[in-house]
Amino acid sequence: MKKEIPFKEAELVSSLKEALKHAQGQVTLRTAKVPARRTTMKAADIVNLRRKLRASTPVFAAYLNVSPDTVRGWEKNRRRPSGPALRLLEIAAREPQVLVG
Repeated sequence: MKKEIPFKEAELVSSLKEALKHAQGQVTLRTAKVPARRTTMKAADIVNLRRKLRASTPVFAAYLNVSPDTVRGWEKNRRRPSGPALRLLEIAAREPQVLVG
């Protein structure tokens, strides 16, 4: 059974008006600088971050919402963090207190 998507005419009209204003040079669209995509983080960097926070492996895992086994795997270089976990580790490396909050 197909799910019906509600049609919002006001939203469509608003978007078209905004596109027209942009095409006429009346409005400039905002741009955002997206950080470069990081593909990996060294095991030693993860260990150093955890130690900087003075957190045990289970506590550090709780900060990241992952299992302690996952953190151990990262720290022993058996696994590599990816996706959201990698981004969160990257942010925490710059601002460690973000995890403790």
